Amino acid sequence: MASSTVPSSQPDRPPRPNLVFRQLRGPRSPAEFAASVRRAAREIGERVSCDARYVHRVEAGEIRCPNYAYERVFLHMFPGRTLTDLGFAPRSSVRGRRRRDDGDTPPAPVGAPALVTGESGGAPEPYDPHHPYDTHHDYEESDVLRRAFMTGGGATVAAASLGPLALAPDASAAQRAVRRPGASDAGALEEAVRRIRVLDDRHGADGLYRRASAPLRAAYALLDAGATRQRTADRLYAGAGELAISVGWLAHDSGRFDDARSHYAEALATARVTGDLGLEAHAFCNTAFLARDAGRPREAVRAAQAAQRAARPLGSPRLMSLLALREAGGWAGLTDRAGCEQALARAQAYFDRGTAPADPEWMTFYGEAELEGLEAQCWSALGDWPRAARHARRAAELQDPHFTRNIALYTAELADDLARGGHPDEAAAAGMRVLDLLPEVQSSRVRTILAGTARVLLPHRRAAGVSAFLDRHASLPRPV
Repeated sequence: MASSTVPSSQPDRPPRPNLVFRQLRGPRSPAEFAASVRRAAREIGERVSCDARYVHRVEAGEIRCPNYAYERVFLHMFPGRTLTDLGFAPRSSVRGRRRRDDGDTPPAPVGAPALVTGESGGAPEPYDPHHPYDTHHDYEESDVLRRAFMTGGGATVAAASLGPLALAPDASAAQRAVRRPGASDAGALEEAVRRIRVLDDRHGADGLYRRASAPLRAAYALLDAGATRQRTADRLYAGAGELAISVGWLAHDSGRFDDARSHYAEALATARVTGDLGLEAHAFCNTAFLARDAGRPREAVRAAQAAQRAARPLGSPRLMSLLALREAGGWAGLTDRAGCEQALARAQAYFDRGTAPADPEWMTFYGEAELEGLEAQCWSALGDWPRAARHARRAAELQDPHFTRNIALYTAELADDLARGGHPDEAAAAGMRVLDLLPEVQSSRVRTILAGTARVLLPHRRAAGVSAFLDRHASLPRPV
């Protein structure tokens, strides 16, 4: 595998048709095939708004990789096959990627959604739908990227994420080196966002945050340098804002709340400068989550409501569902059960509408597992431990294996809810499963929850499995 992780600066190529998927459709019309997709979704409890237009887009290669809801449906329809067997690109090659404009595409109007479909869009590099990628390949790529972030210095990470620009020792030097950034710089910035998200999904934030500041400094140096073309400038602003949110999340998940607040505010300011409603909704979404975790529930409610106002024109029910859950978390923190239940009901109603073309790409993590996990957190905040444990267990069972960090998080929350609900033996068993994942996941959030569970279980050392869990937890090395 080539060592460079920066996309080619050559012009975008047209999407390659997905001939495999077209062959699987057989003699059925796109509308007939879409109906079969919807039926298959109902069989496994998914809701997708598949229509003939979606099928056309897949077959034309416009959707390189489906979102997780569609993935589950397609794998149910064609058992024994992988996404690549169905003609799609590996998810690790498209996670969080934006559609990149070509020279003939007019710029989107101010205020239009900055993030495109809920599936990954057009490919900036040559793409062969028959290339023999498999799960092992995806794992190897992730491991290579993980080593680059975890063991490399700031310059190594910057080089992997943003190319020669980020090798500059400071922002002013980067600005002098670039002068006028172009489309390739915007593409490198989008690539940095994608790679950070993939690594966080699998390994958590702690090892990443210390290394992520260099790409962010380089991104804002690109903005200061100023692009000649408005189209490129728009991409740079949107990319810098999304990168600020990604770095803010790394700070948030690793317990650096003040740093996270600063990064989210930076992203919000960038959104306001450009009138980017999608970026504004994303920034407010994360701000609400942070405020809840930092013990400012009323701010969480206000930020979530502001996010919903920004998101309403974008046409994404799934985004509105997530934002309603953010609001529910705030109401739970205020111990307002009625307000929480109302927001949870809205979140479920929006979620039941299914996916939509306007779903932002950064929301690929949001499926039924996340819905269950966030609801579990609400009931936990309200002290309803049995209900919290029920939802946390379902979240862990439903979570896609790609999101290792979330599996650890939901299982840690399950252990805590069981411990506080008077089931020490079950809590210890769940805690053991989390400990098994810690070598792969670096998340202060998960460790903090697990430490709280251990404290609750101390008086129950004689219960089955509790002593073994406590001893193993006590032997954990201290995070550096």
